[in-house]
Amino acid sequence: MMSLRHTPAHSGTTRMRRLPSLLALSSLLLALPANAHAAEATDAAEAVYRQRLSALMAGAAPETIYQPLEAVPGAASPAALPRAQTATRASAIAGIRIDALTAAEAYAAESKASAFLVWHQGRLAAERYFDGVTAQTPLPSKSLSKPLAAVAVGRALFLGYIRSLDQPVADFIPEWRGTAKAAILVRHLLDMRSGLLDQGVSANPDSPWNRAYLSPDHGRYIIDAYPLTDAPGSRFAYSNATADLVAVVLERATGRRYAEFLGHEVLAPIGSPGGAIWVSQPDGLAHSGCCVLLPAESWLRLARLLLDDGVVDGRRILPSFYVREMVTPTAQNPRYGLGVWVAGPYVERRGFGAPGTPGPSVRHGEPYLDRDLYLFDGNGNQTVHVSPAAGLIVLRLGPTPPKALDWDNARLPNLLLRGLVNPPALSPQPIPAGG
Repeated sequence: MMSLRHTPAHSGTTRMRRLPSLLALSSLLLALPANAHAAEATDAAEAVYRQRLSALMAGAAPETIYQPLEAVPGAASPAALPRAQTATRASAIAGIRIDALTAAEAYAAESKASAFLVWHQGRLAAERYFDGVTAQTPLPSKSLSKPLAAVAVGRALFLGYIRSLDQPVADFIPEWRGTAKAAILVRHLLDMRSGLLDQGVSANPDSPWNRAYLSPDHGRYIIDAYPLTDAPGSRFAYSNATADLVAVVLERATGRRYAEFLGHEVLAPIGSPGGAIWVSQPDGLAHSGCCVLLPAESWLRLARLLLDDGVVDGRRILPSFYVREMVTPTAQNPRYGLGVWVAGPYVERRGFGAPGTPGPSVRHGEPYLDRDLYLFDGNGNQTVHVSPAAGLIVLRLGPTPPKALDWDNARLPNLLLRGLVNPPALSPQPIPAGG
């Protein structure tokens, strides 16, 4: 398989040895089976792609097709997160009233959550797992992988592998030099302004969405064939393919496997256990935009890293400006930063595509009580809300909530913010004029 690492142009070509003339014919004959093998490999990859697509169209949960998986290392001996002590007849835990914690946990349970965690005042205020899930169970993260990929880019910046968020991606994907894609910057892969085709759904086997997501050769596909539809930087267009290119950039920038870099440079420093990530084929490209499996607490630890401005136990692991960049939206979407969603102006149903375009959306029953709130938000309502003013994190992971519940994305954080014993001064999410 062609390597996706950044190598000199000649290194992907076959190096010819100087052979005696008597062996020339043998060399030619040996090449024929190799070509036949390449054709067979292409046919096999196409068969795998068709099987994956068929399963997905038949209603299989996406995580059931996450094969093969590559191990993601983590901290060798993860330290336990500090937990709040509960006194007898206490009315609050870690500065949150027990009635608010109880109501939030009940809503998580009603949503069929697998995990519900609350962090406040530097301690776990609540931790609940459901239906056989434990603190050690690796859970599908869906698009929570996107903020994780953004943090990995920040780590690469800190370590000097990447010069700037405004560095051209073509420095790492030289195949794009001299094309319209040469204008794509590293930040565009994180804030979804790459200009590449936005996400969609199709049953067509030739659809770029399906090829980019399901093909064993998806690394080559997203580099060579995924369409550019807009000028880079001009439009918000959310897609897994855009986020999957982060793995290409990081592997070529660092010379390391994405899973290994993620584990040793992000998860281990924050004290997180490891897990696994879907790769397109053995030794293939990781799906950095969608498909990491980690225990629930890993996402809480990642949110803590942002809450603490990129510092862990007094040690800075992200550039001093980076978290601020992550939570700053763009003109093209006032509700999205670098891999994370931000409160922005209130809208009852916030879509995942460009503002004002049709498509999937999530309901907000009321404005967030903290206008500076940001969140990790994955398909099926995998959510990690962070209120920086309150130092509050609330996590809900698990299956998609029942339709009858009509999931409210603002309910968990607002229940807990209203339940703070000593609440900070909070400014609510602004409501646009006429909204």
